[in-house]
Amino acid sequence: MSSLPIADHAMLSDRHSAALVTRAGSVVWLCFPRFDSESVFASLLDDDAGHWAIGPTATATSTREYVEESMALRTTFHTADGTLELLDALDLGDSSDPHRLGENASHTLLRSVRCTEGRVTVETTYRPRPEYGLVVPVFSEIESGFVAAGGPGRLTLTMPMPAAAANGEIRGRFTLEAGQSRNFALQRTRLGDPLPGALTQGEIEAALDTTVAAWQHWSELHQTYDGPWQDLVRHSGRVLHSLIYQPTGAIVAAATTSLPEEIGGERNWDYRYSWVRDASFTMQALWVAACPDEAHEFFGFMTAAAAHSRPERHLQIMFGIGGEHDLSERILPQLSGWRGSAPVRVGNGAWAQPQLDVYGELLDAAFQLRHQLGDMEPATREFLAALADAAASHWEQPDNGIWEVRGEPRHFLYSKLMCWVALDRAVRMADQLHAAHRVDEWSATAATIRTAILDQGWNAQIGAFTQSFGSPELDAAALMVPIVGFLPASDPRVASTVDAIIHGLSDARGLVYRYKPESGVDGVTGSEGTFLLCTFWLAHVLADGGRLAEARAVFENAVSHVNDVGLLAEEIDSATGEQLGNFPQAFSHVGLVNAAWSIQQAERSD
Repeated sequence: MSSLPIADHAMLSDRHSAALVTRAGSVVWLCFPRFDSESVFASLLDDDAGHWAIGPTATATSTREYVEESMALRTTFHTADGTLELLDALDLGDSSDPHRLGENASHTLLRSVRCTEGRVTVETTYRPRPEYGLVVPVFSEIESGFVAAGGPGRLTLTMPMPAAAANGEIRGRFTLEAGQSRNFALQRTRLGDPLPGALTQGEIEAALDTTVAAWQHWSELHQTYDGPWQDLVRHSGRVLHSLIYQPTGAIVAAATTSLPEEIGGERNWDYRYSWVRDASFTMQALWVAACPDEAHEFFGFMTAAAAHSRPERHLQIMFGIGGEHDLSERILPQLSGWRGSAPVRVGNGAWAQPQLDVYGELLDAAFQLRHQLGDMEPATREFLAALADAAASHWEQPDNGIWEVRGEPRHFLYSKLMCWVALDRAVRMADQLHAAHRVDEWSATAATIRTAILDQGWNAQIGAFTQSFGSPELDAAALMVPIVGFLPASDPRVASTVDAIIHGLSDARGLVYRYKPESGVDGVTGSEGTFLLCTFWLAHVLADGGRLAEARAVFENAVSHVNDVGLLAEEIDSATGEQLGNFPQAFSHVGLVNAAWSIQQAERSD
């Protein structure tokens, strides 16, 4: 059973797939060739599901960091006899266009070890287990490496040293003196494609240099945020960019599946897909953290993925990163789960839910990025106008809401709010959408929704905007009322809602829950941690309301849970302070970026 803290991992990305690496230098999660492909290594979820470790044989302490302005990871091991540096990256390949980072990614994991002081004996253990641990591959030796066959792909390992294959793994040991190094690589090819040979030492070194330089060039061109917490904001921008599937522009919600919201619980979901909501928020955060030149790609993806000829259907809330619609959920019984948190799931049953908020999130992102979008393609204009029409047609219906509850649909406040946003933004973009003739109709419906929210979403007895119409339950999503501009943060109803959430939805650490699961609204047993996005929302609204000292305190509290390489999962365990949930989580980094920007803007105004 995997038991390492979630925060002990760092992510690598080539903008096609992702790997997680531990402090000890073990790759415990890797999906090739896409974020949502079957894993090659998955000991993150079960000890027998594969890993690839490189590190000193002697007792060592380690520190790690991303190479400056990149997503290449440097881990430094200190032993009694010497110091060893391990450099890890997923190969981005060559590209003449920094706006298409990773377009020629080779689906290769690059690893290099160098002794910088003294003398260090190093051991590597390579134990691939394709298809989420189902396959124990067969090894064949080639010059300077091994080929693993089994399942739908083949894996070519560059092993620049004598090694032995036995019991489904390869082990090797070697000693490095100061100044000496060894380079390793793992290449993935599809069954039936030509099989590559092992890479040379020079080829691996050149690929690492190219990958680091490509990330740094992208950062130099895209990242201009200059304000409080600059390093965290810019790094979050790189993390968010790392979660974009380069071939289509789709954005995954997180790099993993089934890291739990409660240790030992069943709230374990697959987040390696493109949620309309999460992706829209991500594009808006990139407007702050990294100029979103890829906005056209994202809206092109959404326009194509959402296309269908059944106008009676709601906009699907999520898609596969290749545009797939059917994301049916299944359980992997061979995996025990992180710290025994089963079941492990792939796919996500929420794909079939109606969630009315997605119309507003997409149109809000389009509005914020309207200058990047410029003169939109006709298909994109028609798509966005159709979203406004759908919001106008469906806003009175119950749905499953932003938190994808698996209980009964309700009239969620947030869903109504985002239908209002959809129409408000469509009106403000009417000329760009070539839809000036729709303004009166859209404006009238937006006014009707506004009245309904103010009459039925506000609970005078609770003194807050609540989770759903007529409900007494609090929900942190009500913090979006001022964020989207429905009411100013200075409005007494907003201030009262903020105070109600601080006192009624915060834990002893001052972090914010989404809602109270014990109310039964979500139809799933068990509890969960506090939600980092909601905590950042609180900081955002406090700043907008002029409560700057409180905003800074809430923000600092939230970012104190960032791990040593600047990454955040979805939630925080109230009892222990540990990170919980899928990792790294786009939502959390989105919240960090937007809250920092809001505090910056408020301080400048002040």
